[in-house]
Amino acid sequence: MRFLKTVLLGAAFVLALAPATRTAAQTPAAPAKKVLRYAFEVAETSLDPAKVNDLYSRTLTPHIFEGLYKYDHLARPIKIKPLTADGMPQTSSDFRVWTIKIKPGIYFASDPAFKGKKRELVAQDYVYSFKRIADPANKSPVWSAVETDKMLGLNELRQSSLDKKQPFDYGREIEGLRALDRYTLQIKLEEPRPRYIETLANSDILGAVARDVIEFYGDKAEEHPVGTGPFKLVQWRHSSFIAFERNPDFREMFYDAEPAADDTEGQALLARFKGRRLPMVDRVEISVIEEEQPRWLSFVNGEADLAYRVGYQFVNQAMPGGRVAPNLAKRGLRGYQVVEPASNYLIFNMEDPTVGGYTAEKVALRRAVGLGMDTAGEIAYAYNGQGVVAQSILLPFTSAFDPKLKSEFGDYDPPRAKALLDLFGYKDKDGDGWRDMPDGSPLVLNIATEADQRRRKIMEIMSKNMKALGIRTESKIAQWPENLKAARAGKLAIWSVGGSADAPDSIGALARYDSREFGGQNMARFKMPEFDKLYDRLQAIADGPERLALFEQAQKIGLAYMPYKFKLNRLSTDMSYPQLIGYRHPVFWQEFWHYVDIDDTLRPPR
Repeated sequence: MRFLKTVLLGAAFVLALAPATRTAAQTPAAPAKKVLRYAFEVAETSLDPAKVNDLYSRTLTPHIFEGLYKYDHLARPIKIKPLTADGMPQTSSDFRVWTIKIKPGIYFASDPAFKGKKRELVAQDYVYSFKRIADPANKSPVWSAVETDKMLGLNELRQSSLDKKQPFDYGREIEGLRALDRYTLQIKLEEPRPRYIETLANSDILGAVARDVIEFYGDKAEEHPVGTGPFKLVQWRHSSFIAFERNPDFREMFYDAEPAADDTEGQALLARFKGRRLPMVDRVEISVIEEEQPRWLSFVNGEADLAYRVGYQFVNQAMPGGRVAPNLAKRGLRGYQVVEPASNYLIFNMEDPTVGGYTAEKVALRRAVGLGMDTAGEIAYAYNGQGVVAQSILLPFTSAFDPKLKSEFGDYDPPRAKALLDLFGYKDKDGDGWRDMPDGSPLVLNIATEADQRRRKIMEIMSKNMKALGIRTESKIAQWPENLKAARAGKLAIWSVGGSADAPDSIGALARYDSREFGGQNMARFKMPEFDKLYDRLQAIADGPERLALFEQAQKIGLAYMPYKFKLNRLSTDMSYPQLIGYRHPVFWQEFWHYVDIDDTLRPPR
């Protein structure tokens, strides 16, 4: 102790007499940055909240941009709380008018677009952000979802821009979306929306964007995302590497939550972190590693703190029988297995000349393909058992999901599939051993896929199953973002993809069947006025027996026409090193970086 005191006094003396001569060795070392590192299995598509709808981009955007409300990170059952809103919304008795106060004193991250001034978040920023989704120039994949909420005047404003072929008029005020004053936002809807707060809790797509930034950077605005959130972008190599750092202008926000009384894990996290200022880490680095083997090896070699969704190829090495493998447990690694509100499914393009259409023989073809698919075998082979056979178009843990339901989605019945094909004229008419279309033309299923090992296994199972039915398949390989873009444009015949719920209400899964969701969730391009009316009714009425009956009717329509073949509900396996503290797999939201901490003293040697 005496030696330390002497050194400190000597340093102070030198500083007082000659500050310019101070050496680097005498300068106190800055604390090491706390860096969270992990990998995505699929590349991001955008960092503009108005232009994203994929899981990976929607994991990035809510850490930059903030919506009005958020989900309690630890609460189970789910709780929605204010984020930038000053309290819960005031609603009219018919749930058509929603009035929200904005907290004063919230600021956007510093940026040249603000010309050296602090830029406060105001109600008009949310007006602008909603309008950006409606602007045809942005081609927002979530516009169709926003449109179904029927905000008074918003669709007409969009249509005026399309009809006149003029730029979208952001300055034109509409009744359904107004800033009543600097901190008061009012939304008026054409029809009742009792659960509209779930929409307002989507920071990933409804986070506030500053008009100043968009106009300052123009076509380059996407490369300069500026929000009020806890992190800011500092490096971006598209489809390769993305880095974020703590936003120095982020307001004071402290760790708090309401875990259930019997939630031992949640209570322990709350006791440890309550009152800590957020975010707790300084930097987040995301690498895009699409192949499972290099992604897993990167984690095992200590190059990542978190394995978010361990690749299916290695899950049995990581957690055999649901327990962390002994060699990994010795290094202090932890494992988390959760059933997700998510499913993997096959899309049939209803406008495709081979698999599309609403006539009996087209429906029979899609149902035969579904019956001929060995989903249990696919789960075992391609997913290493990380899933359960799907029975429903609705997602686990959402409001109307029935875990006891048994339906044709879960059936593997090749004899029945062959009988359907025979009955509706899909026979081998030229004797080459393959079935033909009813008109005698070749029957070939064109299936889009990706090049990674898991998708190769999925395609292998699919081809084998279809060969057993006498159906030829051809695959077309592209990167996932390219396939997503093509699917939204209606250019793919068949594609296997996954989807997850972003809110507790089951209505989100039905957006896949809403004809107004073309270019967005409805990648099958299914169109049926009867279903659209049912969907609108489900949006408008309160929870109860009538609504549950409508969900059941919707499921019957989806099963009968089968624009989608639901295959499996996903089981997610995450793993973390001991230096990552506070991690809990999110449910209906993607933002979690600011709720975790890194303690490098706990990092095991490589």
